[in-house]
Amino acid sequence: MTKYARDEFDRVPETSARQGVHRTVSAPRSRRLGPILAAGAVALAVGLVAFLLLPKLGFGPAGGGSAIAAAQAGNDTAASTAPTTAAAAPTPSPSGEPTGSLAPAGPTPSPSATPSAPPAAVVDKTQPVTVYNGTTTAGLAGRVGSTVTSAGWGLGPVGNWAGTPQRASVVFYDGPAQKANAQALGSLLGISTLVESADFKMPLVVVLGPGFV
Repeated sequence: MTKYARDEFDRVPETSARQGVHRTVSAPRSRRLGPILAAGAVALAVGLVAFLLLPKLGFGPAGGGSAIAAAQAGNDTAASTAPTTAAAAPTPSPSGEPTGSLAPAGPTPSPSATPSAPPAAVVDKTQPVTVYNGTTTAGLAGRVGSTVTSAGWGLGPVGNWAGTPQRASVVFYDGPAQKANAQALGSLLGISTLVESADFKMPLVVVLGPGFV
């Protein structure tokens, strides 16, 4: 108990929310945040509406419309090019053959289809062979004539050479038809010099020169 007399400040209701003469009960903080959250929601809704609807109405940023148009044009070009590329397959010609660059491979020639060498000329040993001795060795023309006849050739005149002295043995032949015969005689007698000449009026003439054995 106090020793002082009671005054008006001591008469305070028991159920009063006041805790003192100078104190007041503060309002909840949630009431202050409500308007701020509401304003933020309204701004977000306005931004979404502007982002979704304005480009459709033609109010997009500068250059945006041209970029979209270019993208759509590129898609249309790709769509129109695809069927053309697919249709680039080889087209059959009126003859039924494809006109593409790939032609069907033909049959591979077998080794037997390779052209063979022309047949060798036939040697005609019935042609008379004239033998002249152009050396100082006696009886050489007769000995060579025997060799010619032994090989199956016909023998013509045999004698000494009266023409220009020869430096080596020669087989003269009259025309291309006698070339094969001249080659055969040269192989038989070991004479490598063959001369085409019609001066002798004979098909084959062998002139034995120095060094003939």
